[in-house]
Amino acid sequence: MVTLISLLRRKTGLTHEEFLTYWRNNHGPLIAASSAARYARRYTQHPRAAGLGDETWDGVTIQEFDSVEAFHAHMAEDDFGAMMADLENFLDTSAIEWVVCDEPVVVLDGDGDPR
Repeated sequence: MVTLISLLRRKTGLTHEEFLTYWRNNHGPLIAASSAARYARRYTQHPRAAGLGDETWDGVTIQEFDSVEAFHAHMAEDDFGAMMADLENFLDTSAIEWVVCDEPVVVLDGDGDPR
């Protein structure tokens, strides 16, 4: 499994709430309806928690893929360009920070037991 983690900042001129509304109601459904979505195991949107520190970022997207090949295949789909073009509607695309990660190492699981 590989995971793409992207830190997102809203486009100049949008409020945080406008960013969240567009991200949830327009971009999310665009991703879900795309042919590229078949390669993703999971796509989640994580809005910044209000009042808990740094407001540089408006949210984080986490996308999981079964393999590096699946990650590359989703970018090769015909509608991937439309999804990328949609980013200009709500994101400061010059500020996106991202990393592709390998399988995670679980240090603590849900019941509080260390691994």
